[in-house]
Amino acid sequence: MKDSRFSRSEFLALTSLLAGSTLFPSRADAAPASDGGVAPVRATPATDGGVVGSAQPSQAEYEQLRRGCTASLSAVSTAEDGAEYVRIGEWMQRQHLSSDVYGNGDFVQAFEKRIADLLGFEDACFMPTGTMGQLIALRIYADAGGPRTVGVHPSSHHVLHEDDSYAVLHQLRAVYLGPWTRPLLADDVAQAREALGTVSVELPVRWLGGQLQTWDQLTALKRTCRERKVKLHMDGARLWESQPFYGRSYADICKGFDSVYVSFYKMVGAIGGAMLVGGRDFIRESRVWRHRHGGNLYQLAPYVASAAMRLDAALAAIPAHVKRAKALTALLAADPRVTVLPQPVQTNMFHVFLRGSPGVYSRQRDRIAREDRVWVAGGFGQTRVPGVVSTELQVGEGLGRISDADAARAFLRLLEAA
Repeated sequence: MKDSRFSRSEFLALTSLLAGSTLFPSRADAAPASDGGVAPVRATPATDGGVVGSAQPSQAEYEQLRRGCTASLSAVSTAEDGAEYVRIGEWMQRQHLSSDVYGNGDFVQAFEKRIADLLGFEDACFMPTGTMGQLIALRIYADAGGPRTVGVHPSSHHVLHEDDSYAVLHQLRAVYLGPWTRPLLADDVAQAREALGTVSVELPVRWLGGQLQTWDQLTALKRTCRERKVKLHMDGARLWESQPFYGRSYADICKGFDSVYVSFYKMVGAIGGAMLVGGRDFIRESRVWRHRHGGNLYQLAPYVASAAMRLDAALAAIPAHVKRAKALTALLAADPRVTVLPQPVQTNMFHVFLRGSPGVYSRQRDRIAREDRVWVAGGFGQTRVPGVVSTELQVGEGLGRISDADAARAFLRLLEAA
């Protein structure tokens, strides 16, 4: 295996960053969770420095402990109880909104137009999931002629988190571009080992702690794809958080891409949903494919309303979240036992690397949650370096009013167990 590549099975075996993946027992045959989570696996006491026979918390106990915290350094869900659904209904009533029928309705279509305008495209189509939206984009480009190849970064969502759906459902082939250790660049496209029909680029790269191309690098990537007549699609699951880094409008960032997908549950905090944007003809065909994928739900309005009622506040808060992330990572990186990626941080998310074992850090995390009421990490994953683990942190509304110094102090308490 080349050192810049992970196979999907290798990735899933090595990574357990999201909540609970080393905490509580689950079925041994559970499937990987969607969107990059790893299904909970049975912990093995005494192999990671723990005490033989030490009890592992159940999922219910784990959730109760996490929800009892007043601040969180990992992403939090806004729909953990029925209250969020009540808020959606009340918001729709205050706005005097009526529902849609299979996506046909003034409210849904107005929101689609709003996102299309925001990102600088002709049209947009609301999708139940980002996976569906991106598969549709890749299929449309492939059917237009040319190679059925998709150039992707080794950590692409298409490769790691979709059960090979691009190949199984649409007979597409992934071509890895560039190493795992940096974002995809223009030279990676120019030096591809075979002809490319489409290139799908994640902005920012989640598994690199939210790293982004520089503006010049992004411009060169767009130009190279255009010159080679390769369709350029953006996996913009976390595009919203990229704007402060570039200091430009979303439309300027998206200009030069043939299509873009954005998520509404990541950062925005909606209960689900995504948007695929592009040219008018492209979106017209996307609606047909949404129907073919079974995604044309009888009523999309509740999902759209969840996104619409949160979007403005979420986007307005992002610069402050990024600023806090920079301050917090500076405090953490000041400890020589901690490595932060990237440094300096580029969005509101980042990865932290520590020496130790997942089980020990998970138990210490629970202790901190009980004593300090701060949830300092969702989970800890074993890296390829023996004795080094990583965790993904994200500054958002879940961090609350706790000071940066107190947040850093709580996180560094993990090292008491090292």
